[in-house]
Amino acid sequence: MIKGFEKETHELTEQELKLVGLMVQGLKTKIGKINAITNKKMENALVDVGYKVNPSRIRKLIHHIRVKKLVPNLISTNKGYYIATSEEEIFDYIESLQQRINSIEEIKNSFNI
Repeated sequence: MIKGFEKETHELTEQELKLVGLMVQGLKTKIGKINAITNKKMENALVDVGYKVNPSRIRKLIHHIRVKKLVPNLISTNKGYYIATSEEEIFDYIESLQQRINSIEEIKNSFNI
């Protein structure tokens, strides 16, 4: 859970944990950027099968899926979430993550306390 964002980042509920398998099943079909799925499309697909999940909770579910390695090489771009098909895509994604980490650390280090 992240301080100040407790509502968005609290641990997954029992109902959300039940969605993990369904999401993993769907995400495993998203091989390559051409098959990427956006957060909004995932939200709509879940509504179609009877679940209302807001965008921040979908991101929390994706985080869980990635950390537990349930869908290997699941990356994201502005096109959506998909399974990388090359090491270059994975390295580029890792570089993007590191750049975001560095940016946040710069902000953190700007405080004089």
